[in-house]
Amino acid sequence: MNKLNLIQDIILSEDTRSVSKLSYYMKKDWIRNSSDLVLKSQGVVFITTGFYILKSKKGETDGPLGARALSDALKKLGNEVYIITDEYSYDILTPLFTKNEIIIFPNLDHQKSSNFAKKLLSQHNPSLLISVERAGILEDGTYRNWKGLDFSKYNSKIDYLFNFHKKTIGIGDGGNEIGMGNLFEEIKNIDGLPDKPSVTKTTELIISSVSNWGAYGLITSLSIIKNQNLLPTINQTNDWLSKIVLAGAVDGISGESKKWIDGRSFNEDSKCLEKLLSLV
Repeated sequence: MNKLNLIQDIILSEDTRSVSKLSYYMKKDWIRNSSDLVLKSQGVVFITTGFYILKSKKGETDGPLGARALSDALKKLGNEVYIITDEYSYDILTPLFTKNEIIIFPNLDHQKSSNFAKKLLSQHNPSLLISVERAGILEDGTYRNWKGLDFSKYNSKIDYLFNFHKKTIGIGDGGNEIGMGNLFEEIKNIDGLPDKPSVTKTTELIISSVSNWGAYGLITSLSIIKNQNLLPTINQTNDWLSKIVLAGAVDGISGESKKWIDGRSFNEDSKCLEKLLSLV
């Protein structure tokens, strides 16, 4: 097995949600496909993240770390990066990015969101869009969490950016994120995944047990292809996690403001990045 295929196995290890069952339906060499798209799309890159946890009324710890790691890697490759989020996740992203890097997508109705997306794309002309753990819209036009609860009033319709762009990557771990529309029918029919998945599609899709891991996997693939270590260190991710938790970020499973990611302690979560670093 080559290293790029090994990345796919690593980021889908320790799966607790059945997302690994989607492997059968994925394109061949999907991590390579995504890294190839990145390298063919140099320029301005939009990265979106920020998943609102309803019971805590805060954004979660999964997503921001992957977005920061990707932003750093893409900048090293010569890209200009903007982080697209909404007012509900803004506070937890400010410790990781400068204010000039963050663009707030307002929570508007569908038509106004569509217009805002077109205007933003026209202003910045991004060559690529990447989503890391960002809720995707459902068939009924709402956003719902793992339990099916509607949190649309706390989630801007960033999907419209992806609907209007031809080069996009979605990274998700549950079935209700931007990009999971690529496997809409398959997700509906797998036990443990949502009966009502996101319909938002992306050019390429990365699935992983934790969305941050999917971002790290993409960076690992880029590192191997470019023969340059673009991954963050364990200490860096620990520092990032400390900062966003201090800013109010919560563990997506428990809803508690602590240094956990998707029900895993930082040490448990770091095992994936350790394995990826060993590949590079």
